Amino acid sequence: MADTDTIGASFARALAEKDADALRGLLHPQIEFRALTPKRAWEADDPGQVLDIVFGKWFEDSDQIEALEAVETDTVADRERLLYRVRVSNPEGDFVVEQQGYLTEQDGKIGWMRLVCSGYRPVE
Repeated sequence: MADTDTIGASFARALAEKDADALRGLLHPQIEFRALTPKRAWEADDPGQVLDIVFGKWFEDSDQIEALEAVETDTVADRERLLYRVRVSNPEGDFVVEQQGYLTEQDGKIGWMRLVCSGYRPVE
């Protein structure tokens, strides 16, 4: 079941829009965030650290997120499953990036999140 009216879908939209304020507003002050990218594991325990990872390391100023190509959410017991795919362009070319993850809400915000990333995959 695809549902785009969830906190996970809101996370994907804020990321795709590079909207730091919207993303911060979705994150619980004591978020437990863990992620894997092709070359590194990431950990953050507050919204500022998450924003630094997402917008300071994963998607830099030179990365233009051209489109949010896919968003899918579903539930797995008490967790939300999230998949999103973005098209990115930068001086090195055009890419697609997909992330799959799980999250749990706490007080109406994302309190626990795990993501796995495909990495920047070239698009011809």
